Amino acid sequence: MREERDGISLPETQLAIRRGVLALCRSLGWACINEFSLPAAGRRADIMALSRDGLLHCIEIKSGTRDFLTDRKWQSYRDWCDHLYFAFDQNFPAGLIPEDTGVFIAHLGETPSTIPAECAIIRESPLRKLPPARRKTLMQLFGHTAATRLMSLEDPAMTASLRAARRVD
Repeated sequence: MREERDGISLPETQLAIRRGVLALCRSLGWACINEFSLPAAGRRADIMALSRDGLLHCIEIKSGTRDFLTDRKWQSYRDWCDHLYFAFDQNFPAGLIPEDTGVFIAHLGETPSTIPAECAIIRESPLRKLPPARRKTLMQLFGHTAATRLMSLEDPAMTASLRAARRVD
């Protein structure tokens, strides 16, 4: 059974929220990486953003109440960022979100393929500065991930060839 809310599937809702958050981050001058793998085993942030002041912002997207209530991985993300945020649409019950996290709200448009009309940070996340060694690890990982993804975009045939070669080894 495919879950839907207001005629839009939850994956479409999540994508629309992501697009709105990324547009807002771009306007703030934040560089973002989607599905950023954290050094913690099996953890992947929905969006990791690097602001011009060198702070790392982890943004966890929630497509609905069930998504929030069943996912407790986000609690471990606090150890891997300076600021932790949740992002959701205007229909999400904001009261579920812990007070010690920031909040992005995306106002979804009429269709899921449109970028949300508005996305705003309605609550700032408290600053929890990373320890220097962890910051260094994350900054190197952020740079390496960004460069690797850029290389993949510039030469998709080479990327496919390398993936195939790794499978043979």
